[in-house]
Amino acid sequence: MAGAVDLSGLKQPPGGAGGDGSAPPGATEITEANFEDEVLVRSNQVPVVVLLWSPRSEACIKLADTLGALATSDGGTWSLATVNVDVAPRVAQVFGVEAVPTVVALAAGQPITSFQGVQPPDQLRRWVDSLLSATAGKLSGGVETEQPEQVDPALARARDQLDAGDFAAARDSYQELLAADPDHVEAKAALRQLTFLERATGRQPDAPALADAAPDDIEAAFAAADVQILNQDVTAAFDRLIALVRRTSGDERSTVRARLVELFELFDPADPEVVAGRRNLANALY
Repeated sequence: MAGAVDLSGLKQPPGGAGGDGSAPPGATEITEANFEDEVLVRSNQVPVVVLLWSPRSEACIKLADTLGALATSDGGTWSLATVNVDVAPRVAQVFGVEAVPTVVALAAGQPITSFQGVQPPDQLRRWVDSLLSATAGKLSGGVETEQPEQVDPALARARDQLDAGDFAAARDSYQELLAADPDHVEAKAALRQLTFLERATGRQPDAPALADAAPDDIEAAFAAADVQILNQDVTAAFDRLIALVRRTSGDERSTVRARLVELFELFDPADPEVVAGRRNLANALY
């Protein structure tokens, strides 16, 4: 198309790009470091218009300035992101472009429309308006001020007590919440965490070494697993108890299994370590 520049002539520019290569006013310059946040994540809030350009192209500079002015005048209803193909070729490759300028619009992390080459300002205005119309009401929005979460004062107090390490007071507060609402999801989860924290913080720091020296001692294994989880060595804790499940039977096996399930419930069920732990436990049992 008219105004497009073949990218093959822009690869590996000698001595750096001509001009300063910075993003125009109203735009965010995209690099590998901020691509996810400023393009993919941001496009869940407002449409993101990505301009792939080179400051060595007059056509690119003209289009960048026009889009920058539109983005500024529209006051945050959409976001302009620029990719200088001379300095961020790997980002440019993500879009699979062969020429600059190329413009790609994204919403909810997905490209929804694009064009190549320079467009007249009035045509750009219509293109942006069409983009905003197509995405209206479908994204979370970036202009309105986000309303703060309204938190029950009793729940806020319980959270503060837990954060401060006042486990006894936090337990009482969460139990009150659960008494008022037996299905209170956060209170149930917090009480499970408190039970673990009260138990685990009283363990000896060398519990894993002691358990290694007595591999069939169930209580030593429980203590070791608590310390390992407290130290964020979650997989090792699960593996320790799963190995014990394999070596036990009857009531002892049931006891170890119950403790493992209790530890699984401290985490998000979708956590990869929990998923793997449950799968390994099932294999050990059956």
